[in-house]
Amino acid sequence: MTAAVAATIAEEDRLRADLYNFLGVILANPPDQMLLDQTAGLSGDASDLGQAITTLAKVAKLSKPKTVESEFNKLFIGLGRGELLPYASYYLTGFLNEKPLAVLRQDMTAKGLARSEAVFEPEDNIASLMEMMGAIIVGRFGAPADLASQKEFFNRHIGPWASHFFADLEAAKNSVFYTPVGTVGRLFMEIEAEAFRMSAT
Repeated sequence: MTAAVAATIAEEDRLRADLYNFLGVILANPPDQMLLDQTAGLSGDASDLGQAITTLAKVAKLSKPKTVESEFNKLFIGLGRGELLPYASYYLTGFLNEKPLAVLRQDMTAKGLARSEAVFEPEDNIASLMEMMGAIIVGRFGAPADLASQKEFFNRHIGPWASHFFADLEAAKNSVFYTPVGTVGRLFMEIEAEAFRMSAT
């Protein structure tokens, strides 16, 4: 992204993209000590989302990488499968690798997005979708998307299920570090859905 392009992106949109990217990173793999330290350094305002970020920072400060890795494995990997299956196809159809994944792949191709060679998860994984949305907002793979394009991608691939997933993550029996991650994600998805609903695009 060139400096000129970066300058044209509103601060609010940069912050939205940063939060999408943060959720993507923290849901893709167990956080290492550096990411836990960065998370512990976050501070929120008096809003519900700000309070959730403050809670997450406090939990991160008390968390150790080995403990969080164990929690991550129980939640998302497990023996055979984890407590949660973080895929759009599963949440929307009850099965993996279904139509939502096919539709996402078509839209990814149209936007010039491709799965990393190092990633073996289906593209409709929550972490991948968070990272894609962040990339679309700031134009990491081309021009920054206008509000209408952002809204279309969100409504097709994230809005119908992400809040449910984050609520499940909050309530999962193996969630400790990931409980406030779930709260942050759920509140952020609600804010995004409402903002897109209010936008006249």
